[in-house]
Amino acid sequence: MTRTSVSLRRVLGLTLGAAALLLLAAWLLMTQPSLPGGRPATSAPGADAARLEADVRVLSTRLLPRDFEHPAGLDRAAAYIKGRLAEAGGKVSEQVYTFTEWDRRNRKVERGPYRNVIASFGPDTEELLVVGAHYDAYGSLPGADDNASGVAGLLELARLLGGRPPALRTELVAFTLEEPPQFGGADMGSARYAAALKSRGARLRAMLALEMIGRFSDQPGSQRYPLPLLRLFYPGRGDFAAVVGRGELNRAVKRAMRSASGLPVVSLAAPASLPGVDYSDHSSFWAQGYPAVMITDTAFYRNPDYHTSQDTADRLDYRRMAQVVDGVSTAVLELAR
Repeated sequence: MTRTSVSLRRVLGLTLGAAALLLLAAWLLMTQPSLPGGRPATSAPGADAARLEADVRVLSTRLLPRDFEHPAGLDRAAAYIKGRLAEAGGKVSEQVYTFTEWDRRNRKVERGPYRNVIASFGPDTEELLVVGAHYDAYGSLPGADDNASGVAGLLELARLLGGRPPALRTELVAFTLEEPPQFGGADMGSARYAAALKSRGARLRAMLALEMIGRFSDQPGSQRYPLPLLRLFYPGRGDFAAVVGRGELNRAVKRAMRSASGLPVVSLAAPASLPGVDYSDHSSFWAQGYPAVMITDTAFYRNPDYHTSQDTADRLDYRRMAQVVDGVSTAVLELAR
């Protein structure tokens, strides 16, 4: 064997070793692996799949349209949500706002009023937790997964917390105007709420955003990703819930959710430049410097009916959706300790 061939083998070996180390580092950074733990002492009673389905059906059939162009429709949805949160024992309030914009004829027009619906559970502590879900839909579409599923999850979480209040003040918030054209702007419902927290100097331990939690599939290849590399690290079937965010909060929520049921839960820690990472209300809290995560079925990376008329209540998996809510309830009780 020549010296040249030995050198080439060494170079090749070093290159492959470096590539393997880079892949390992990427896996550790993105997926945040953690050791499985036992069921925590704060685990809550189970969510009710039938109640989840009933709420999704009301929101996605009877309470349409619920979009920016139809504030009266949004008000009907808000009234329904408000009633259900009150039934659960929450202290219910609203954050009402209007805004002005220029129309197509270059005239200044006042829009609104629009409203976030807020229900408080637990003691009136200085520090708080927030769980939120947007109740508007894209245009006049039914929006069963996007995001009647998240709102139904919020309402079922309210019922669970009403029976077992957390040790820290927890606000469940149904946000308005998450969808375009307000998405990412100052008049997004969650942006208004997060800015109000910041302006009064509120101490926020964590925010959890429920964004599309109802679609699951056991079919191979049913889960897609924004980058081909992610297929090396994450499942090919859309049979899991995902926690998307940053830092220790990601790991804590994932651990708690995994301990609550048999539903697989993965986490993703990635920059906002990765498409989808900041596509919900948690991004409004990041903008204010607050810790926040999104809990999701991965939206359009799994659901082929995203932002179409086919996003209907009959296509959701309410059994696994209930497992997501069980996980969120456990996470809230754990974070509130």
